[in-house]
Amino acid sequence: MSSLKNIHNEFHYELTRKIFEGGMGVVYEAVQQGAGHFRKRVAIKLIREEYSSIPEFQKNFIGEARLVADLIHTNIVQTYHLGSVAGQYFMTMEYVNGVNLEEAMERHRELNRQFPVEIAAFIISRVCRALHYAHLKRDQEGRPLGIVHRDVNPKNIMLSHEGDVKLMDFGIAKALDLMYSEEGRVIPGKDEYLSPEGASYAVTDARSDLFSLGIVLSELLVGRNIFHAPERLDSRRQILIMPVPAFSSLRPEIDPRLDAILQRALNRKRDLRYQSALEMMTDLELYLYSDRYGPTNEKLAVYLAALLGPSPEASIPAASAVPATPLAPA
Repeated sequence: MSSLKNIHNEFHYELTRKIFEGGMGVVYEAVQQGAGHFRKRVAIKLIREEYSSIPEFQKNFIGEARLVADLIHTNIVQTYHLGSVAGQYFMTMEYVNGVNLEEAMERHRELNRQFPVEIAAFIISRVCRALHYAHLKRDQEGRPLGIVHRDVNPKNIMLSHEGDVKLMDFGIAKALDLMYSEEGRVIPGKDEYLSPEGASYAVTDARSDLFSLGIVLSELLVGRNIFHAPERLDSRRQILIMPVPAFSSLRPEIDPRLDAILQRALNRKRDLRYQSALEMMTDLELYLYSDRYGPTNEKLAVYLAALLGPSPEASIPAASAVPATPLAPA
């Protein structure tokens, strides 16, 4: 609590509510105050006090802040500042007025709906844009940073009420000279969203993120993670050996073009998988726009307003939303 008071007193942030509480830290909504009645809403990620004195956690937290400081992209949550009060580190980040993708999927389950196919493909195409940018990022000397997110999952994809899609939380990302990596000794990421190489303790690369993103797309389309098992080890085993189904057999609206994208993204052999996020994004956009007027940020905003109810701050009306799709039996 003293750290929260110090953040307010020293840095002029007024913490308004707790957004999320995880194992290592807490995220708050806050208002940054400045001269002339300046006020800006931000999010503050605060490392837990019990971890602040552990060098490894400090190193990871500082490494994440340094990594994302220069990741300036419309589909990535921005980081503005790294601070410390009484030895406890915090990051000031862009506040996204919306929900994460896991919350949106849960809302669909509550309403017994399926995600519209085109909306799902559009969301994933925007995450591809974020990953393409991050994967190709170079340092000030022009060296490729070799960034791999390693934790692509629905909780780390934000949907704003305005229809923006943003990737966040590079907390376990790896990059040249910037992030701590224990590859070969620990499993990176959440078990049911791992790539085969991640699940088998092998070295990951950019293509690993695309396998994880393929899992997210398939979950949006069929309403469940096909690799999930009650036991964590079983989820990893499923990722390594379970036959990948023809997704059109699980949901008839999935046409062969989209099924082919999923099959390629979920290929266990890296050399046969998408070799870049740009390739995957291009295929998704050709599917979405080559023969019709496909989804846009505005269409996503309208759909979210119909799904979640309009945000008081959103300027997109709820009228003419994408029709609801009933949830098919599992």
